[in-house]
Amino acid sequence: MNQLVSYFRNNIRQNGMVMALVLIMVLFQLTTGGILFRPMNVNNLVLQNSYVLILATGMLLVIITGRIDLSVGSVVAFVGAVSAVMMVDWNVPVGVTIVAALLIGAAVGAFHGYLIAYMKIPMFITTLGGMLIWRGLTMVILKGQTKAPFDESFQAIAAGYLPGRDIRIGSFNTIALVFGLILSAIFVVLLLRSRKDKVKYGFEVPPGWIEALRIGFIVLAVNLLTFSLADYNGIPIVLILLLGLVTFYTFLTQNTIFGRHIYALGGNAKAAKLSGVKTERVLFMVYMNNGLMAALAGLVVAGRLNAATPKAGTMFELDAIASCFIGGASATGGVGTVIGAIVGGLVMGVLNNGMSIMGVSVDWQQTIKGVVLLIAVFFDVITKNKGQNA
Repeated sequence: MNQLVSYFRNNIRQNGMVMALVLIMVLFQLTTGGILFRPMNVNNLVLQNSYVLILATGMLLVIITGRIDLSVGSVVAFVGAVSAVMMVDWNVPVGVTIVAALLIGAAVGAFHGYLIAYMKIPMFITTLGGMLIWRGLTMVILKGQTKAPFDESFQAIAAGYLPGRDIRIGSFNTIALVFGLILSAIFVVLLLRSRKDKVKYGFEVPPGWIEALRIGFIVLAVNLLTFSLADYNGIPIVLILLLGLVTFYTFLTQNTIFGRHIYALGGNAKAAKLSGVKTERVLFMVYMNNGLMAALAGLVVAGRLNAATPKAGTMFELDAIASCFIGGASATGGVGTVIGAIVGGLVMGVLNNGMSIMGVSVDWQQTIKGVVLLIAVFFDVITKNKGQNA
């Protein structure tokens, strides 16, 4: 027991929000009469929060550098509007539209990154200006109207499912069940390999039984998710997209030189520059990547709504920023993980979904989410002060 307490104390930043997420889920499961974990609602949780998780993945890299991006919600709307014009008015093929939209998002991010990194314009002013510019251009492009519908192949990005929905064992989709088992096996192999590498290079690792509990918890969570999805329509395509993004960006931040440079820039920009890190280029790339992620989120939002609207993406930037902070990212930079941002996004998503099921008014929902965000940042400050005084 002492080892377990010590493990959680030493890894409180990583484990605190996971425990909070579990407690919130259990609370809403009880207070909603079991509605939260019904297969249809689990499916809706995945689809409804996909855009937040995509945005949080890109925003995390920005926050690690000690900065934020206020423009992503407007970029979501702008990309959706451009995509709608291309497909509905110009009859551009879906594949070409998707590639063009992603390039536009990357270009927008590069524009912001250039002004911030090389022209030294404060990031708050740059991204606030971007928020106004891209929102205004969205209204110009759409002329204040909603533009729809889209091709079914485009809608599938956000609302489609893997093939084989009719292949079932009883009432359960076989593809989803097998997918859960394969994903569990991959997680086990990766976690064991990571533990082996840490031992090899002399890093501290938790006792074997604690590692076994951790692996068991992850395997249980994965299979409960896929079991619920199997009882509905199977695995959403957007879930595969999210898993790919989480895998790629976790590897990028934890196992590459560029990832280490991002953390170095956020930890101490001057020391990083003196150590040979090209801080301007790193910052430029981070913002360009964030624009790319905003464009991808814009495609997902447009596909799910089957329409482009002038008000799309409103307040999305705050959801993404809150997800990162709730997930353990530091407000001063240098700290944060992709998995943490995903957990933070899920906390926000479950709060939204659970309170909506309970009939909590939108006003109180906003208030409660604001309190949760403040608690998360307060928690970060307290743990950081304890670390400095230790």
